Amino acid sequence: MRPRPLPPTGISGGRGGRRKSILRRGRLPATAALLALGLAACTGPSDNPAPGTGSTSSSGGRVTTAATDLETPWSIAVLPDGSALISENDTGLIKHVRDGRTVASVPIDSPLETTGEGGLMGLAIGPDFAENQRLFVYLTSPQDNRVISYRWNEGTLSDMRDVVTGIPKSRIHNGGRLEFGPDGYLYVSTGDASNSETAQNLDSLGGKILRVTIDGEPAPGNPFPDSPVYSYGHRNVQGMDWDSQGRMWATEFGPTEDDELNLIEPGQNYGWPAVTGAPGDERFVDAVVVWSSTAEASPSGMAIVEDVAWIAALRGERLWRVELTEEGAGEPTALLTDKYGRLRDVALSPEGDLWVLTNGGDPDRMLAVSVK
Repeated sequence: MRPRPLPPTGISGGRGGRRKSILRRGRLPATAALLALGLAACTGPSDNPAPGTGSTSSSGGRVTTAATDLETPWSIAVLPDGSALISENDTGLIKHVRDGRTVASVPIDSPLETTGEGGLMGLAIGPDFAENQRLFVYLTSPQDNRVISYRWNEGTLSDMRDVVTGIPKSRIHNGGRLEFGPDGYLYVSTGDASNSETAQNLDSLGGKILRVTIDGEPAPGNPFPDSPVYSYGHRNVQGMDWDSQGRMWATEFGPTEDDELNLIEPGQNYGWPAVTGAPGDERFVDAVVVWSSTAEASPSGMAIVEDVAWIAALRGERLWRVELTEEGAGEPTALLTDKYGRLRDVALSPEGDLWVLTNGGDPDRMLAVSVK
């Protein structure tokens, strides 16, 4: 059932049984209407097609399988040559995929702990990748969550360097997304690691979005002196990207309700654990979009293409489309619902399609979703 917007009060519901979907928008009202999109009526194949095959909906959207031979994939990094690196959460492998085929499976040369939600998570390459070949990796070690970098060269990893260490870890809420912003700095999402109070503690790296240089130093212009912290009061940020105006957006898991899409501003407090969603509490920043039913969201990786946020949903098993506007965001539209299982990450392919990772499916794969 399609969600509907509600005013900023009066939301209810939880993670417990199947029920009507309710979605709420925060205090930034949306005025622009959603554009029609052919994919909205798209239905995927019932079997597991080989790369390059798929189905076309009656309204033009197309879904194909772009890569197979994946196991619990977590993150996509698109290389300058148009191929992709995909991290596998449990195996500790980075798969190099070119033209639908895995051409290399490279183990991480670092101790890895895969208990619970931990393991190998985010990947990112910087704007200077062509010169330095640095690949940035977020993982759970026996001691902590950390960001490291390697030199990637034709299917090999070398010259490992620590970038950010000491991020709290737990069985759950480990964050893990890495993205380079338009400013050239590395943004790191961290979770509260089962200790919600860390999200409000500016001396802790847990429950934050961090902004650092490629060497892990606090980036110039950060809101707190000599600190990598960019924003705080987060429970477990899972997706980050920027729109055409340079505004930063992030997806975040709620507890038993109130999954969020947030507009991120430096130095701001997003409320966890005191509040979730968009309660209108002036001490905190309201979410722009709130899904009260986590059964239909659990928003993970996100790609913003022409001011439309495409958000992979884990528990919701669907792809959310959210138009971003001057005032906030339009009404989300659910696509691919219950067709491909849990969706973990989204990236823009060189061909202009969306690459979407399934996670925990049978089998796991990378889909190519046409949005033209």
